[in-house]
Amino acid sequence: MKVLHKRGLLAVGAATALAVTGIIVLPAVNASAASGCRVAYTVNQWPGGFTGNITITNLGDAVNGWTLGFAFPDAGQKVGQGWSATFSQSGTAVTARSLDYNGSLATGASTSIGFNGTWTAANPTPATFTLNGVTCTGGVTNSPTPSKSPSSSPSVSTSPSTPPQGGTPLAANGQLHVCGVNLCNQNNKAIQLRGMSTHGIQWFASCVTNASVAALADDWKADLLRIAMYVQEQGYETNPAGFTNQVNQYVDLAESKGMYAIIDFHTLTPGDPNYNLDRAKTFFASVAQRNANKKNVIYEIANEPNNVSWQGIKSYAEQVIPVIRAADPDAVVIVGTRGWSSLGVSDGTDENEIVANPVNAQNIMYTFHFYAASHLDNYRNVVSRAAGRLPLFVTEFGTVTYTGGGNVDLNSSTAWLDLLDSKKISYANWTYSDANESSAAFKPGTCSAGSWTNPNQLTTSGAFLRGRIRTADNF
Repeated sequence: MKVLHKRGLLAVGAATALAVTGIIVLPAVNASAASGCRVAYTVNQWPGGFTGNITITNLGDAVNGWTLGFAFPDAGQKVGQGWSATFSQSGTAVTARSLDYNGSLATGASTSIGFNGTWTAANPTPATFTLNGVTCTGGVTNSPTPSKSPSSSPSVSTSPSTPPQGGTPLAANGQLHVCGVNLCNQNNKAIQLRGMSTHGIQWFASCVTNASVAALADDWKADLLRIAMYVQEQGYETNPAGFTNQVNQYVDLAESKGMYAIIDFHTLTPGDPNYNLDRAKTFFASVAQRNANKKNVIYEIANEPNNVSWQGIKSYAEQVIPVIRAADPDAVVIVGTRGWSSLGVSDGTDENEIVANPVNAQNIMYTFHFYAASHLDNYRNVVSRAAGRLPLFVTEFGTVTYTGGGNVDLNSSTAWLDLLDSKKISYANWTYSDANESSAAFKPGTCSAGSWTNPNQLTTSGAFLRGRIRTADNF
């Protein structure tokens, strides 16, 4: 049974252990000096805020515990929530100290950390970094960050937004709709979309770039990008305008590569989506109006409802869907299901309660999530049966355990994907990121390095998924 989802674990860690603001007293670190280092620093910026991602490469002697130091060029730039290090700030000076799991850096080894911040001046890019007090002799690679006015949208690298023509998934299928229990294209043909989900865009913005999405479209031959916008966990509720703009930019980026985009209102904790009902109405009214004329948008209105009844989920859906339909009457809407979107299986029920009491709306699908090493034949049996009764969309799944970690279970993953293929159930894998967890498609540091098409940068999960996704579509 899925008791605590992996992103719950990540979010708890990020919120309680890694992220600090202001000045704090830190314990001494048992560290040796480093004679050199190289830093890659990338920034994604939006009005009043930014995400900084840092990859540190040790060019000197091995260290056991490290402290990274840098200074912002402007006093208005402040570190907020961070991950994979303990951050503190005094004036413009910022210190990031290693955690237990990433403190040892051999010569030539790398690790990645990051944070969300706020700014009152553009270009929050430090000029130099130090590792254990020694200036990085290997240099600093900074990503260009354009100057922004407060009215500007987030800085996301995209190509000119002219949708490509020809053989892309979007060009081949056009506006999608639900027909019976299937997802169908503009020619009423049942199709299956296959792609990847981002990690939380508040943490891994550097993994969603023009180059990375181009690799997903061209190298992976993917049809779909799911945009995971957390609501809590340092997400949407902290900056509604900024995250809404960021999501819209990613929709444009997917469109420019000929892919479909799922706008995922990523509710996780608390599990009752009605807690975010007003936020959902505000958010979906905005993105639906902005994207109403696009053919590549799919709306996922609640990621993983948990500790809530099906009636509670249904009530939420029947209040949010009309908000979307008022602006965008044609797009497919995906409704989360009970028990972390397990069709209720993780709560001891099944699809029967949905079949008996469906959401009162048209052109909708129902979500199913699984993690292959944890969810085996009893879950597959329910999906196999439910696929003939309900339109299903697997908006998220992993090749590992429900924690997001552990060994990749290739046998169970293969059995799952064979089932989804046979039923034409579309899917997005968790995650198209370099998170330090075995469910990630890329090894840590890949996003900062930009090594999107280097097969050596793929994890076991990433290599497996790339091989499955890039097989020919049947459109």
